[in-house]
Amino acid sequence: MSPPNSMANANGDGNGVLMNGGRVDFDPSEAPPFKIADIRAAIPPHCWVKNPWRSMSYVLRDAIVVLGFAFAAAKLDNWALWPLYWVAQGTMFWAIFVLGHDCGHGSFSDSRMLNNVVGHILHSSILVPYHGWRISHKTHHQNHGNVEKDESWVPLPEKVYKELDTSTKFMRFTIPLPMFAYPVYLWTRSPGKKGSHFNPYSDLFAPHERQAVLISTLCWTSMVLLLLYSSFLFGFLPVLKIYGLPYLIFVAWLDMVTYLHHHGLTTVDRDYGIINNIHHDIGTHVIHHLFPQIPHYHLIEATKAAKPVLGKYYREPKKSGAFPWHLFGYLVRSLGEDHYVSDTGEVVFYQSDPEIFTFSKPKSN
Repeated sequence: MSPPNSMANANGDGNGVLMNGGRVDFDPSEAPPFKIADIRAAIPPHCWVKNPWRSMSYVLRDAIVVLGFAFAAAKLDNWALWPLYWVAQGTMFWAIFVLGHDCGHGSFSDSRMLNNVVGHILHSSILVPYHGWRISHKTHHQNHGNVEKDESWVPLPEKVYKELDTSTKFMRFTIPLPMFAYPVYLWTRSPGKKGSHFNPYSDLFAPHERQAVLISTLCWTSMVLLLLYSSFLFGFLPVLKIYGLPYLIFVAWLDMVTYLHHHGLTTVDRDYGIINNIHHDIGTHVIHHLFPQIPHYHLIEATKAAKPVLGKYYREPKKSGAFPWHLFGYLVRSLGEDHYVSDTGEVVFYQSDPEIFTFSKPKSN
């Protein structure tokens, strides 16, 4: 087994467990001394309560901001301001995604109908197939770090990795290209896996889930048709400026945040500075991953309550400035080091390929 590249560096600044003087404080391959039930018991009862009115207030807040940004940008139509709009609106699209994500987990409300209706509206508006993604995301929560079953930045087994051509490796490990992988993932999943989030008969879904997946695919298709009609009505460039480029920023946010939360075969919290409130504290990710039914507005309190139980197994995130520039360093280093895991062993760690972008010579017959 190779050293755990993505667990931490000597200063405790890595992607995984804390370090103490350059050594790991515990064996990450061993089970911790506490159980899930111990963490659950430490969280105050009110943290589990879902308030649909409060949840809807966040939807209303984000919808007003999104519509306000779009109206102001269209009204001003100033090329000096468009880049600011794209970043701001793309960040709001990401916030919209997080609320739809809560609907998918059932942490938005206790009403399945309300969750599904709101989830479809939110996710379809940003070209996400609600049920298709919801089901695969549930699989991710149940199998995080599992090479065969995980669905979010799946660790590549060495055999699969070595079968990738150089161009695929370049796309997967070269900044900023991996940060725009999400639409491709929705259609084709990760390397070594088959299926699509849009196909009800994909291996992702059980027979009883097919109807729900079909409904979400139809909603997604309706949004695509609306965008095409808008392009015909107002022109391609206005739709690109108002919707298309913010969508790309949203995808970059989604890919970056999910990578930083899940890569290195661990789940960690991250501090995003002023973005924390904007994207509904999704950076408070450890407790969310353990108990996805807790509403996002209780995650900070629940995490504080769980820390004494987690002890040294909880990695305190590095404090961010107003904007989380420090996270880009983690991202670049991890993509440069964490390439594949061994094909053998129950517990494996990421390994590096020093010749990752070396073009191989054609095999002679």
